[in-house]
Amino acid sequence: MKAHAVHKDATPAELVGRVLCHDVRDASRKIVAGKGDVIDEGTARGLLALPWEEIHLLEMEPGDIHEEEAGKRLAAAVVGDGVEVKGYSEGKWSLAATRRGLFRARTDALRRANALPGISVYTLFDGLPVEPGEAVARCKITPLVIPESTIETIERLAGEAKGLLAVEAFRPLTVGAVARESLDEKQRARFEKSLQAKIAWFGGRLLPVRYAGPRVEDVARELGDLRATGAEVLIVAGASALDPLDPVFGALERVGARMDRHGAPAHPGSLLWIARWDARPLVGMPSCGMFSEATAFDLVLPRLFTGERVGNLEVAALGHGGLLSRDSAYRFPPYRANAARGALE
Repeated sequence: MKAHAVHKDATPAELVGRVLCHDVRDASRKIVAGKGDVIDEGTARGLLALPWEEIHLLEMEPGDIHEEEAGKRLAAAVVGDGVEVKGYSEGKWSLAATRRGLFRARTDALRRANALPGISVYTLFDGLPVEPGEAVARCKITPLVIPESTIETIERLAGEAKGLLAVEAFRPLTVGAVARESLDEKQRARFEKSLQAKIAWFGGRLLPVRYAGPRVEDVARELGDLRATGAEVLIVAGASALDPLDPVFGALERVGARMDRHGAPAHPGSLLWIARWDARPLVGMPSCGMFSEATAFDLVLPRLFTGERVGNLEVAALGHGGLLSRDSAYRFPPYRANAARGALE
């Protein structure tokens, strides 16, 4: 690529095939030729009839490609499963989710791609729940002309990663829940309505909620019955998370479940816990999340519905960004239309 400053005494041949570095306007300030335009014969003659003294052009050399062609190839390369190229506008390509799921950015590969001169791919944060049609990223070529070898590097890099961006579909899991029998009728109704709405958003099925008595064997029996009924994920609510002798924890030991993580570095929801019973995850729902408030539980739940194994390290990672507030609403699933993400009421 070579840059040229062309003066008024130029011939059409000095303009044709070159790329404008800026807009050119007529006497009424109307744009006659725009930045990034490749000048053809007719445009060249029209430009030479206008009152300007100097224009700047780029000459494409062998191996160079125009930003629009390069951007189209860039967009096609970076999309992976669950993401599509949605459209082109003002030099940017929009990339959108094709399904409801968890947005995934291959962050290491994305960093390497963006480190290449002229490449710009900017995305949502990795791990956010998204809806079909939702914009998850945009990309563009920063210069007006770029070496084709740069795009070929991106295509190779993205091919090895199977796309730099993806949306993992949620699985239609069957969920069982156990809560303490001490909840009154109004609390039970509110808890069940809240949990049902959340599970349904992921396409899952919530089995009838069980209410366990105060003994270890009561809780163990309800967990066993839910497992026998087909529960793939188990949720336990209402336990006294700070009491090691709470019957819930005795029940986990009795059925053979193993605690992976007790407590989460996030607030609200710091009393969340995660255990495993063979291949089944058990999630201790923090009490602040039982009646629809979005908590750390709502950060973990989407990952469980993709089939991801969530254990100690995954919960520990919530500490980065674990100071949750209303400004963090974008991180939660949009359970209810026309409401803040994470909200049900």
